[in-house]
Amino acid sequence: MRLFVILFFALLSPAGFAENCPALLTHQFKTLQGDQIDMCQYLDKTILVVNTASKCGFTPQFEKLEKLYSKYKDKGLMVIGFPSNDFRQELKTSSEIGSFCKLTYGVKFPMAESGSVTGKSANQLFKQLKAATGQEPQWNFYKYVITDHGRKVKAFPSTTEPDDPEIMNIILSTLK
Repeated sequence: MRLFVILFFALLSPAGFAENCPALLTHQFKTLQGDQIDMCQYLDKTILVVNTASKCGFTPQFEKLEKLYSKYKDKGLMVIGFPSNDFRQELKTSSEIGSFCKLTYGVKFPMAESGSVTGKSANQLFKQLKAATGQEPQWNFYKYVITDHGRKVKAFPSTTEPDDPEIMNIILSTLK
């Protein structure tokens, strides 16, 4: 019994949790508000990762992303936005980006601080998403759906809406 208790708490500890976390999810980011996002905490969720920009023709997709998040967050969906100025269409500061997203589209899902999602300067998560799918974001609002405890990833181009049937089939088939 004692061994069981030790193993149980070892698995719940941050070290035990990290050992069970696949490489794709072993990333931490700060949100626009300065909070910490630990991707490993979403291990049992379906994760929709989107690189975003505030001044893009695809920016209205924020509305559908927030709608998906609000509707399915309690059933196991996590949406995370990654603002990027790689395509020269993002606001300058975290404060401006956060205010724009919240005031214009009512965004409540986590938004990481602005950073690169393409090329050599891309953050490690996006480098791994590219390696897993063979697809790097070609423009703003490129989407990746991560399922199966971080072991499966499917990429979708900017023109694919967040509520597209192909994305929804993946999401709905994995929710609780």
